[in-house]
Amino acid sequence: MNRFDPFKDDVEIQWCPGCPNFGILTAVKKAFLDLQLEPHQVCLVSGIGQAAKLPHYVQCHFFNGLHGRAIPVALGIHAANPELITVVTTGEGDCYGEGGNHFLHALRRNPNITVVVHNNEIYALTKGQASPTTPPGEVRSLQVHGVEAWPLNMPAVAVLHDAAFVARGFAADPDQLKDLLVKAIRCPGLSVVEVIQPCITWGRYPVSWYRERLRPVAPDHDPTDKAAALRLLCEADGRFVTGVIFRGPRRQLFGERFRAALEGKALVHMEFPSKEEVARFLKGFLQTP
Repeated sequence: MNRFDPFKDDVEIQWCPGCPNFGILTAVKKAFLDLQLEPHQVCLVSGIGQAAKLPHYVQCHFFNGLHGRAIPVALGIHAANPELITVVTTGEGDCYGEGGNHFLHALRRNPNITVVVHNNEIYALTKGQASPTTPPGEVRSLQVHGVEAWPLNMPAVAVLHDAAFVARGFAADPDQLKDLLVKAIRCPGLSVVEVIQPCITWGRYPVSWYRERLRPVAPDHDPTDKAAALRLLCEADGRFVTGVIFRGPRRQLFGERFRAALEGKALVHMEFPSKEEVARFLKGFLQTP
């Protein structure tokens, strides 16, 4: 382990040179250092896509699984070991497309995890097809007459369902993004940080085009004001709003109730049941009612 950067990994990075994903990687590692975390305290979880490669480049626990299935895996990790800082790194296609149903139900359950969504508005790993956030009318490799479907606004959905924390950052501004990630990880409950992450290979516009359109939330914005947060996200150019947009009310965390039934113990601290206990438990399911 590198004592100057304990999260540094020697794995060769596969992103395009100059990809804004490097800014997200820097922000993630800086956030962990700011929080004085050590690698064994962190678990990164991802599915498939360019964003899903990020855990490969960080020295810590990680799980890289199926397309769109990062959130349920992270939810299980949080339930079994709530002492781990569990962070999902996912793209908008992975999270809002293949994993959209899992995202919705995570909002209901409120696990204490942070979901970082790299949003470049395309499926970059497979050469630029339209994703759930591609603007209507944009011509893509498979949408040669322009995208017809209306884009999903998942940050607004998260606000509507009282997510604990909703923010948006910019990949080319790792310092601001680091601050947002620190706040997200500190916030109990489901935190969603969407990151505007221009794709310099398959995207339509350069990084500067996005930078010119960013709209930081006003200093007097009250993130506990749900209606104000929805107005910010749903206005015509709401996709460029950055900063802390919403802080939801305190809600019971996923797993708190069943841990209370187990004398407050997490599964990771419990002894495995004996084979006899498992057999008795399963017998109830095998019997015909």
